Amino acid sequence: MIRYIIRRTLGWLLVIVLATNLAYILAALFLDPRSNYVGRRPPLSADQISRMLGPLNLDPATPLLTRWWRWLTGIVLHWDWGTSPLGDPVNAQISYRMWTSAQLLLVATVLSVIIGVAVGVYTASRQYRAGDRVWQGLSIITMNIHVVVASLAVVALGLWVNKATGTRVFYVTGAASPDVTGFLPKLLDLGQHLVLPTVSLVVISYAGYHLMQRTLLLDTLAEDYVRTARAKGLTRGTAIRRHALRTSIIPVATSVAFSIPGIFTGAVMTEKIFAWNGMGQYFIQTISQNDVNGATAVAAFSAVTVAVSAVLADLVVVALDPRVRVS
Repeated sequence: MIRYIIRRTLGWLLVIVLATNLAYILAALFLDPRSNYVGRRPPLSADQISRMLGPLNLDPATPLLTRWWRWLTGIVLHWDWGTSPLGDPVNAQISYRMWTSAQLLLVATVLSVIIGVAVGVYTASRQYRAGDRVWQGLSIITMNIHVVVASLAVVALGLWVNKATGTRVFYVTGAASPDVTGFLPKLLDLGQHLVLPTVSLVVISYAGYHLMQRTLLLDTLAEDYVRTARAKGLTRGTAIRRHALRTSIIPVATSVAFSIPGIFTGAVMTEKIFAWNGMGQYFIQTISQNDVNGATAVAAFSAVTVAVSAVLADLVVVALDPRVRVS
């Protein structure tokens, strides 16, 4: 088992290195940092722009191979991912925004999976009954609600609660208050900022896990080993918990694992509405500013999350399926 994990990890490390270098080459070819200085008053000459971008290793006039080698040696020797065309260190941006996104998105993902799987099991075990039909209707509705609409509705609800209670129960914008000190006050402040965006993300994302788990579980209930367990005297609920759920939840777990990279960089609308400066916002910023180093760092972060997700998915499959452990 340990040898398998090590082998998979080494393979993914090679993928990360190749993907990151390819991302840098593509970003350097198609993004033009000089565009950030076009239209200034007084206007800057091409030589002036080159002198400003040269120390940042962003001057397109420098040969691509030279820029790539400087960028690579800076990472390998100093873990320096460079700076943006405006002089912002990429390391500081990634470390801050990564933690900001993790606070928001990992909590929302865990809650979405727990709620979605639980509802999926509940509805599958009560197929075509009232509870099944009601939950299916709710899930279909929430799947078709745009994230902007859901977020604005949650904001309105939060503002109504604040007004009704006469105090600020929920914060609508921002990830934290800068003037809060102490562990418990900071924890409470984080919760007040976290509730509304988390609710908006859970509302629009749990339904996919619900419908997937329901479909997979219904298919598994028709398998021979589940019917054999029922024939031996197990109740339907016990057969689901002991046998059907372990098999049917494997595709859901794999889907969750590989959705994490997209979750980190894809929650742009939610971050914008609730003013969370996370990875999604940073990704859009790097593209709009033609930030070669920043875009490459985002690609590298995505590659790392894909690798971690793949290894976690393998571990989950091994833990849930004894046939894989034996093989």
